[in-house]
Amino acid sequence: MATGGDILEITYNHPTLGNGTIFAKANEDSTFDLGGFRSNDDADMVDGSGTMIDQINRKRWKFSVVVAWDMNSANELEVITDLAGSPVLTDWTFSSVNGTVWGGLGKPVGDYEGNGNNPTFTLLVSGGGKLKKII
Repeated sequence: MATGGDILEITYNHPTLGNGTIFAKANEDSTFDLGGFRSNDDADMVDGSGTMIDQINRKRWKFSVVVAWDMNSANELEVITDLAGSPVLTDWTFSSVNGTVWGGLGKPVGDYEGNGNNPTFTLLVSGGGKLKKII
């Protein structure tokens, strides 16, 4: 049986900016792209005889989910912005309600805008190599 559900917590550990926990909003979709090598999806990648030309390129891993934003004390948006601006990568773990924990070395990517009415923002973390299942 396949079991999905909420992301329970996201932890980060950065060598100079410190460590902490960020909590995902309940009942939100999360996406896992494990990274690694991928074959290019191009129907024109054939030679004159019709034989496939396989173009394989490395892609980085990424994880995305909507997280809570406590503007009063935890200020997760400021933490993520600081981690995104650092040239040093951060150690991440992503824990699911199904008992699995995934981890990788990476950083927040993209633009970050917090929603002031519904205090959340979408967290997107990406890194090199592959996102690995720890548990």
